[in-house]
Amino acid sequence: MVETLKVDGGEIAYRVAGEGPLVVLSPGMGNSKEAYRFLIPRLTAAGYRVAAADLRGHGESTLGWPSYTRTDTAGDLIALIEHLGGPAVIVGHSFSGGAATIAAVRRPDLVSAVVEIGPFTRPQQFDLGGLLRVRRHRAGMLRLLGAAMFKSPGLWKSYLDVAVPGVKPADWTDYLASLEADLRRPGRMAVVSSMGFAAPDDAGEALSELRCPALVMMGDLDPDWADPEAEARAIVDTLPEGQGSYVMIEGAGHYPHTQFPEEVAAAMLPFLKEHTRA
Repeated sequence: MVETLKVDGGEIAYRVAGEGPLVVLSPGMGNSKEAYRFLIPRLTAAGYRVAAADLRGHGESTLGWPSYTRTDTAGDLIALIEHLGGPAVIVGHSFSGGAATIAAVRRPDLVSAVVEIGPFTRPQQFDLGGLLRVRRHRAGMLRLLGAAMFKSPGLWKSYLDVAVPGVKPADWTDYLASLEADLRRPGRMAVVSSMGFAAPDDAGEALSELRCPALVMMGDLDPDWADPEAEARAIVDTLPEGQGSYVMIEGAGHYPHTQFPEEVAAAMLPFLKEHTRA
């Protein structure tokens, strides 16, 4: 059952399953809580209470928010954890990886650890050499930029085809059709565009202040970076010493939790066991 939480500016839609320590899942821009559809049953089976939330302006959350930054999303996640009764581990994908970092810095009493999947947590520099050298990176970035510039669901759908290379879920065609229908609703792609052009400066500033454990998970074929492992390593290196680690998911693009949920769960569950608290 989908529930909604009223926060300042609108309503955040979320769904809760399972019993045990709380794990909050926040998707990346352009996706909904259904992006975690394969990971949720694995986490609940392992004994966790899992809350998956739509970003503001996405899925079943409302439109019309004054802004759509990572700091805004961090505030929404904090409000949800307070509502559900924390503490929690936040799992944030892409845009939400930066939001998870900010939430953990702002409320260390509520966030016991963070898992960041393909996260945009550091300020990015234009990498012409990487674009010219790495075909998948060039293909992904051109589609991503086009989707944000032209507010095009079709270009976003094309980006997803690059971002999920090789192995695709059995329900991929139906999932894409549902996602495209959602993004064609009035105002939805404008939100994606706003998030796409929101630089992660706020998250980057928070990285050095993080005091809880952080696990970075990255697909080794993620088209959002010419060298995904270098980006994962750079995030960990920016954290206070000993706070972070990273795991590479072989064969995965920007959505390892969709392509390889079993491998993602296997890497994530020992971290959750160590760092969740009732």
